[in-house]
Amino acid sequence: MTSIDLREKTAIVTGGSRGIGRAVCRKLAAAGARVALGHRSNEAAAREVVAELQALGAESIAVAGDAGRKETSEQLFERTRDALGPVDIVVGNAAIWKRAPIAEMSEEEWDETIGTNLKSVYFLCHFAARDMLARGRGRIILIGSTAGQRGEADYCHYAASKGAIQAMTKSLAAELGPAGIRVNCVAPGWVETDMTSDVFSNPDFKKRAERAAPLRKIASADQVADAVLFLVSDLSSHIQGEILNVNGGSVLCG
Repeated sequence: MTSIDLREKTAIVTGGSRGIGRAVCRKLAAAGARVALGHRSNEAAAREVVAELQALGAESIAVAGDAGRKETSEQLFERTRDALGPVDIVVGNAAIWKRAPIAEMSEEEWDETIGTNLKSVYFLCHFAARDMLARGRGRIILIGSTAGQRGEADYCHYAASKGAIQAMTKSLAAELGPAGIRVNCVAPGWVETDMTSDVFSNPDFKKRAERAAPLRKIASADQVADAVLFLVSDLSSHIQGEILNVNGGSVLCG
């Protein structure tokens, strides 16, 4: 049986203090990677994740800041290189999901979501590409969403950001692939995390979400993280520019 071995690899995960990002950090660390997690402001949660990863035997650091700002991403890469070594893997996961019907949405609400969800990915890929092109290898995984594939009422800013991320995945796969850099995307559907806890507190809504998926289940953060782990591993060595759906079949598209 082939196992996934990420020893001697260094990974950066944005939005790593909670939900999918936290699960990704755990999976990478359990496979042997050194992990730097970017987070916005929850120092206590970030310290918990670092302690958890260190208990798994992984070197780990946390770097705070707004992922949608150039200075934050630059510092994240600098501190990671200094503490853990050259960056081999990046996972662009930082995101927010806030309801805003278009007729009511303010410019500030639009800018906040696009900045956090999309501009953060631009900065992450910008700095990752600089490092990885110089070394001739690397793995970039971006987190998309079914919202970016079929849209989502009252969340068009979120859907727009995720659709753009999925288009970026294909563009960067074509651009960076010849240099030995693999770029792929994981697109979850509904996932049980703190981000969705409010909507899932309504049992009728949760039942409808479950019925919408042929597997009749809501994904866990670990199930999404498993897909990320697969895509950064050698098991996916000939997969490039893929949008890997983790949605229980709720959106059936290639």
